[in-house]
Amino acid sequence: MLPSLRNEEILRGRYKIRERIGQGGMGSIYLADDVRLKGRQCALKEVEYDRALPEKTREEAREQFLREATILARLDHPNLPKVSDFFSIGPRDYLVMDYVPGQDLRSLLLEARRNKRFLSENEVLSWAEQIANALIFLHSQEPPIVHRDIKPSNLKLMPHGLIKLVDFGLVKILAPEEVTITIIQGQGTALYTPLEQYGGSDAHTDIRSDIYSFGATLYHLLTNTPPVDARRRFLTPESLLPLREINPSLSPRTEKAVLWAMSMHPDERPHTVGEFKQALLGNREPLTLPISTRARAHLSPRSVMEYLANPPEAVLAWSAAVLFLLSLLATLIR
Repeated sequence: MLPSLRNEEILRGRYKIRERIGQGGMGSIYLADDVRLKGRQCALKEVEYDRALPEKTREEAREQFLREATILARLDHPNLPKVSDFFSIGPRDYLVMDYVPGQDLRSLLLEARRNKRFLSENEVLSWAEQIANALIFLHSQEPPIVHRDIKPSNLKLMPHGLIKLVDFGLVKILAPEEVTITIIQGQGTALYTPLEQYGGSDAHTDIRSDIYSFGATLYHLLTNTPPVDARRRFLTPESLLPLREINPSLSPRTEKAVLWAMSMHPDERPHTVGEFKQALLGNREPLTLPISTRARAHLSPRSVMEYLANPPEAVLAWSAAVLFLLSLLATLIR
């Protein structure tokens, strides 16, 4: 294992390392300043290969990284961080992405548990809608892109309410003629990983693997209880408690959809994220505002002075007042 990058170190004459903000099985994630674009911060995802592997395998892995990085750099979706660059330095490869500020959903989950409360079902479903939109976009690419590591800590809630699905470290491009090198891709996090993602082959993972992980993530967020991992469920099917046994306030619809997504066999899950989204949300009104803004709009009626402080609304109010006075004057004259 090579030493970590130093703070203030500059990579490629452009990315100045601030600090390490994450650590995974394949390397670290760093927060960096883009010295070429003043004020821009970015996240550098480091990929380091096991030097015990045969050299040919490492070469194939790096070629795969470059292919996948090229595809990721073309993606543009509001719920995904933009991949802006990729490069290699010595035995390491780097993926440069937008830095996403805000808390991850794992932090919010732990905070709710400490306060002995559940996260609001409506709030979690508003996040789920955004996550579903990101996955539908990824899965609709040619070839489809499977994230393979959906979990609360990889979902960031930005200050204005937008969810971002981060960390493309385990991404798999479903090109049928290629064999994915599983040593690079890893397996994901056990609590959220479907059974077919274990082992040394990716032959059986597809978009339904993301659906399982998505469902397991929602299970955790809605119950404050980690989902039982798939290997234990295979041996003891009844070990996964229904959601409403833990959080009785949840709707039967939400419980049914989440448990469907977490079916052990891929054929028993929704076949697409769109199908799962429909089962989970039905004809729910599409999200147009972050839930925090929507809640404030419903829960905090504005005073007259607050209303008039908004220029467009002030013009309408004064216009209505003038028209009323003119009509009243006309009536008095008659």
